[in-house]
Amino acid sequence: MKNRVESILLFLSCCFSFLAHAETGVTSKTIVLGQSVALSGPAQQLGTEMRDGALAYFDHINAQGGVNGRQIVLKTLDDGYEADRAAANTKQLIEKEGAFALFGYVGTPTSNAAMPLINKEEIPFFAPFTGAQALREPFNRNVFHIRAGYFEETEKIVDHITTLSIKRIAVFYQNDAYGKAGLEGVTRALKKRNIEVVGLATVERNSVDVAAAVAKLKLAKPQAVIMVSAYTSCAAFIREMIKDASAAPVFWNISFVGSQALSKELGKDGRGVMISQVMPAPWEDITAVVKEYKNLYANKPGREVGYVSLEGFIAAKVMVEGLKRAGGGLTRDGLIRALESMSSYNAGGFQVKFSSSNHSASTYVDLSVIGKDGKFMH
Repeated sequence: MKNRVESILLFLSCCFSFLAHAETGVTSKTIVLGQSVALSGPAQQLGTEMRDGALAYFDHINAQGGVNGRQIVLKTLDDGYEADRAAANTKQLIEKEGAFALFGYVGTPTSNAAMPLINKEEIPFFAPFTGAQALREPFNRNVFHIRAGYFEETEKIVDHITTLSIKRIAVFYQNDAYGKAGLEGVTRALKKRNIEVVGLATVERNSVDVAAAVAKLKLAKPQAVIMVSAYTSCAAFIREMIKDASAAPVFWNISFVGSQALSKELGKDGRGVMISQVMPAPWEDITAVVKEYKNLYANKPGREVGYVSLEGFIAAKVMVEGLKRAGGGLTRDGLIRALESMSSYNAGGFQVKFSSSNHSASTYVDLSVIGKDGKFMH
């Protein structure tokens, strides 16, 4: 009888100990990840594709039994690509939805808005769809990036442009943290080459009012315009710039623009528009991860493969690897340490390199151009 009572007490002690140390967002059956993206408004295609790409991989893992027996639950809230809504969503995801980690936010201003709560709660913030340097420096133990930064993208663009002996370069940028981050990358790259920007013009976030920007930059007569905004405003700007133009400049965009969305917005006017990319070409079966992505993502009606959904897919795959390495006794600190152990992880042809002092996994940048019928060439 005594032994039986002692066994029961030991069992109850273990149960209470487990409950006392159980991590927020983790149960014996689930792991809750929180996401705030634009599911409405002018940038909604970016948010929708980032979410759907991630879900394609998470659903695949869940169908196989999950991670260490736990199903991944992705809770996504709509922020309309507005910072104040992203801040409110982050609060809800942490305090009401009980998110274990935050995943796949879309945008610089929206990610910046989440940072105070991320730092306060010490919650992992994984794979935001932004290359802003402010989210990379100074180093933040809670933040992990799988994409190259805007400095890498703009350096690649400027290097290519100047190799062609083009010196008259203007910048059209979104008047917020994202646009200014891209502008900083461009001016930094140009300064290395002793080149001054010939013209600057802005557009407000979630706006297509580009008339003033077009008038200003037409006067500057640039040979090339580097653009740092989302697809709707960039498309509006390009259409107006080429209207009645005898010699239109070459247009360059960085990856956040949303390549397929931009191409669709421009139609026949998109031919020749250039875009830097931080993911492999999503329609080419060169890498194993692209083949896997196409098999799992494009198996539902109406879906088109694209860079944004591929990024969501790769982000989900890297997150799952981190969760697996963190083991059954999952904690936020354990996930961070597990991700930092991925010093040379091959996600199927996409290399990931994290460490305890570097949470930027990749510097991969490629250049693409919209060709005939809206198809992309590299």
